[in-house]
Amino acid sequence: MMTRKFSVVGSVFLGLGLLGLTPAVHRAGTVAGSPLPTSGSETPSQHTQKTPSGSKPIAAWHCTASWYGEDFDGLTTAAGETYDMYGATAAHPTLPLGSIVRVTNSKNHRSQIVRINDRGPYVNGRELDVSYQVARNLGFDQHGTARVQVELLQLPSHSAVSHGN
Repeated sequence: MMTRKFSVVGSVFLGLGLLGLTPAVHRAGTVAGSPLPTSGSETPSQHTQKTPSGSKPIAAWHCTASWYGEDFDGLTTAAGETYDMYGATAAHPTLPLGSIVRVTNSKNHRSQIVRINDRGPYVNGRELDVSYQVARNLGFDQHGTARVQVELLQLPSHSAVSHGN
């Protein structure tokens, strides 16, 4: 029981530390300081594919994605929502909650637009955790992980950032 308490306390401090590393977001939708993402293992891309609104993505990078499902289904996300393993959502350690990203499987080029509503993953070498359904749609639910391209399409409004974080 004592170990579980220390684990929870450690998770809280880790989460607070990650929030301190999250880039500041301006109302205009730009990121202060350095371009997103901030993780050293993510590589920027000069991808020019247009977003649904017709503009270029705010940022794009490649990373390793995993998925989470049944063990977390129904639990509360970092955004305060109930996690739905069949929803179009994902977890990222630093992107503002409410951000909209397009995730593309680098192997089969399947893509899906998802909303960041949780923090994670908490496994070294992984930068994105998508819902089970998104992993199925992208074709890596049987593999556990996949190399993906992430395109940041939209940052949340200032009020959504304040509410979610």
